[in-house]
Amino acid sequence: MLTTTPKSCEALTALDLLAPYNSLLLAVSGGPDSVALMLLAAQWTGRAERRIAVATVDHGLRAGSCAEAETVGEWARALGFTHHHLTWVGDKPTSRIQERARAARYALLVDCAITIKSEAIVTAHHADDQAETILFRLSRGSGVAGLSGMAPIAPCGSVKLVRPLLDSAKADLEDICQEADHPFIADPSNHDDKYARVRLRQLAPLLAARGLDQRALTRLGRRARQATEALDFYAQSARKTALIESDATSARFDAAALQRLPVEIVLRLLTMEMVRLAPEAQLRLERLERLGETLVAALAEGRAWRATLAGVLLETHRGALILRPAPPRRSP
Repeated sequence: MLTTTPKSCEALTALDLLAPYNSLLLAVSGGPDSVALMLLAAQWTGRAERRIAVATVDHGLRAGSCAEAETVGEWARALGFTHHHLTWVGDKPTSRIQERARAARYALLVDCAITIKSEAIVTAHHADDQAETILFRLSRGSGVAGLSGMAPIAPCGSVKLVRPLLDSAKADLEDICQEADHPFIADPSNHDDKYARVRLRQLAPLLAARGLDQRALTRLGRRARQATEALDFYAQSARKTALIESDATSARFDAAALQRLPVEIVLRLLTMEMVRLAPEAQLRLERLERLGETLVAALAEGRAWRATLAGVLLETHRGALILRPAPPRRSP
C-alpha cells in the first residue's frame, strides 16, 4: 500500500492523463519504474471506472526471464489486475538487439491491447528516460523533432501509447516502491556497456558536472517541442496550399508549391503522408533527410525523380509529387 507523500501524490495526479481511456493495458517489466506505475494505478481514483490489465513481455534473451514474468503476474493479480504473459518467440537477433527487442515488445503489446480491447498502452517512461532519449538523439545528430523527446501521448499501431510519468524522476519511482515495501526486479542489461544507451548512462555524472544534467536536457526537450509544434502548424497550413488531392491510398502535391517551401516543412509534409499511407512502417530520420535533399534538388532542376522509403513510393510526374504505398518486392 502506498503512503501519502508529495512524490506519490504528484505521480498519482499525473495518472489523470489516462482519464480519456476506458480500458488500459499497463506495460510492466518488473523493474522499479513499471512496478511503481502498477502500484500507482492500483490506487488511482479513476481505476474503479476503468478496465485495467497488465502485460509483461518475456523477450527470452536471458535465463530466468520467464520466471520473472510469472512473478510480475503474481504481483499484478495481488493488486487486482488481470495479467498477460507475452512471449517473443522465434530466433533472436545477434545485432541491434535492443532496437529489435523494442520493436517486438511493442508489436506484442499492441496485439494484446487489440485482443483485450484496450484503448491505450501505458508505459512507465520517466524524466531520466526522457533526458537519456534526448541525449541519445543529440549524439546521433537528430533534428528538432527528435530533440523533443518522447511525447506523453503518441500513436502506437491502432491504439495510443501513453506515458504519464515523464515528469517523475527515476529515484522518486524507486522511493514509491520502497515506501510500499514492494519488491522489484533488477535487469542486468541496464548495466551492460555493449549497449549504446548504457554507455551514455555511464557518462551522465560527467555531463551533469558540466551542466548537461537531467533538468537541462528535459528543458531542451520542452523548447524543441515548442519549436516542433510551431513547425507542424506551419506544415499543416502549407499542406492546404500544396495538396492537390488525397485519398486512402495516395496523395498528390503541387511540385511548384513544394519547391517554394523550406526543406524542413517539405520533410514534415512527407512525414505526415508517409505515416498516413504506411502506419506500420519504420521511418528513420536520417533516411528521410537524405530523401528530402534529393527531392528538393530534383524539384529545383525540374527533373524526374523517384524513390521508395518506409513502404511508400514517391515520384514526380507532370508537375506533381505523388505518394502511394510501394508495390511488394519481387522475389529473387
